[in-house]
Amino acid sequence: MTPARGIKKGSNLTVEPIRKKKDIKSISRLLKSKPRDYLLWVMGINNGLRANDLVRIKYSQVEGKKVGAVIKIVESKTGKSNVLVINKSVYKALQLYINEVNPDPDDFLFKSRKGRSHLSSQSVGRMIRSWTDAINLKGQYGAHTLRKTFGFHQRVKYGAGYEILCKRYNHSSPAVTMRYLGIESKEVTDMLMNEIG
Repeated sequence: MTPARGIKKGSNLTVEPIRKKKDIKSISRLLKSKPRDYLLWVMGINNGLRANDLVRIKYSQVEGKKVGAVIKIVESKTGKSNVLVINKSVYKALQLYINEVNPDPDDFLFKSRKGRSHLSSQSVGRMIRSWTDAINLKGQYGAHTLRKTFGFHQRVKYGAGYEILCKRYNHSSPAVTMRYLGIESKEVTDMLMNEIG
């Protein structure tokens, strides 16, 4: 059993983002036939919220929302305000989910198979590890992988600054965000390859 499989609540094992677009596409294909899991995946990698906050979202909060809608939430860990945004990818995944599941307004989007409650963040971590296993992706993955994948691609692909990512994550400083994403050392090396004069 690798360390990733034995993650205990409160452990400090650092999980990774999914860095390659092809791996993101592979997981999306894998989950397309499971509307709840697919929505969790798409909403997670497109919003950067903690899994603990994602799983608490109820259908009534997103019902009838269009692309561009901003939904206010309160983070369970910090008590701070944050937002969930419906972009095109989230909207499509949401429509697929609604058509298949036909949820009641009071239903959690990510209902547990046991009872009427929502998935736990530990369940989300197990699901993510099963998805990465299914596509033979090596590394340490867990519930924070969704959040880190969002930040990694916003930073590397779209050039989002640490300051804006810090605000998005509700971190105390950009330095915390840099450590969280774990990509600053490669960026420093890449920068040092730039020739000046």
